[in-house]
Amino acid sequence: MVDSLENHPPHQVVIVGGGFGGLYAAKALAKAKVNVTLIDKRNFHLFQPLLYQVATGTLSPADISSPLRSVLSKSKNTKVLLGEVNDIDPQSQQVFLGDQAIPYDTLIVATGAKHSYFGKDNWEDFAPGLKTVEDAIEMRRRIFSAFEAAEKETDIEKRRAWLTFVIVGGGPTGVELAGAIAELAYQTLKEDFRNIDTSEARVLLLEGLDRILPPFAPELSQAAEASLQQLGVSVQTKTLVTNIENDVVTLKQGDEVKEIPAKTVLWAAGVKASPMGKILAERTGAECDRAGRVMVEPDLSIKGYPNIHVVGDLANFSHQNGKPLPGVAPVAMQEGEYVAKLIQQKLKGNTLPAFNYSDRGSLAMIGQNLAVVDLGFIKLTGFFAWVFWLLIHIYFLIEFDNKILVMIQWVWNYITRNRGARLITGQESLLQVENSDPSSYYKATGTREAVNV
Repeated sequence: MVDSLENHPPHQVVIVGGGFGGLYAAKALAKAKVNVTLIDKRNFHLFQPLLYQVATGTLSPADISSPLRSVLSKSKNTKVLLGEVNDIDPQSQQVFLGDQAIPYDTLIVATGAKHSYFGKDNWEDFAPGLKTVEDAIEMRRRIFSAFEAAEKETDIEKRRAWLTFVIVGGGPTGVELAGAIAELAYQTLKEDFRNIDTSEARVLLLEGLDRILPPFAPELSQAAEASLQQLGVSVQTKTLVTNIENDVVTLKQGDEVKEIPAKTVLWAAGVKASPMGKILAERTGAECDRAGRVMVEPDLSIKGYPNIHVVGDLANFSHQNGKPLPGVAPVAMQEGEYVAKLIQQKLKGNTLPAFNYSDRGSLAMIGQNLAVVDLGFIKLTGFFAWVFWLLIHIYFLIEFDNKILVMIQWVWNYITRNRGARLITGQESLLQVENSDPSSYYKATGTREAVNV
């Protein structure tokens, strides 16, 4: 007699989002006796930790992107669908791509986060953030167009505004952007222009708290600030941005208010959950935090819905130390792998202990030969930290050819101190639209990309 289990339809796992959480869940289920459907509105996985290098001309977008179908091609139980989930029905256990319904037995939602301007959404036109390839390309356009505009500008004050770069937010992304732009201005581009001295550029890094890199140990924050100052970055802590308008950034430092004329303002200060958080809350009654992240149970499921799991930046997991886990790639990777293992154990009638994040350390690149690394048991700064940062990022790149390409690029850039991807691209260049308004590219083209981890 044939066991009835053999005739039972395979367990259907639907994963929404092909970022770190979703992709690592799919890869961990590659040999499981389940059917997996991965849905993403992009056909590629993006290695977000290196986006700032695309924005500053070190790498090209393809260097840090991997087609999802290629990555999962050997996972014969997995299919990839290109589309955006716009609704779910927990009762009938379906997700919807427009009018198309996709059934699931277990749902994993990993749609990440997007920029938060703390209620000042109109600032987005003036200060783009960095979450997608399009964001990086737009940021790259603004950075290099600023130098081009300064080369043609004869008015000294306007030229100074073009050569002023303000980065809002002193976390890892802000620190890495500030260091990379400083290296561009003071090293890479120094001999490329005739009418301007790029070393006269001002790079300002603004942080509202009392130190940059708040999650790091205080001594590493101090080392990072010293390294940035060595590169020529002006680090200003305890500084709040109160307005961004008409090429002027208004700052508040204690009781003092300052205005900084700046044509290029880049946002690295805050994030909020993707719209899927609101959809999940409406359909399941799940609670969300102020940033829109879904409050999850110890097994990363939604209360009352043990077959719906939320991982990555969309999840607020506060069961470990009373605080939400940080929105970084290692958290999403481990959560995705945990849920994949949980599904397999449940199908066998077993249980797993609650999810427990293993913090293996934090890293931030500052510039060539400059980085900070906090591994808990050891803290590194300078050259050895920089080498460690390079090796870790090479290791976690998804595809082998990306590892080789990025490694070659980095070696060449180290030898030549050059950045080969300094392209100003788009339907219209920034300067062709309107010299005085960096946000006008958006106004002219209507470009506003959605964000996905």
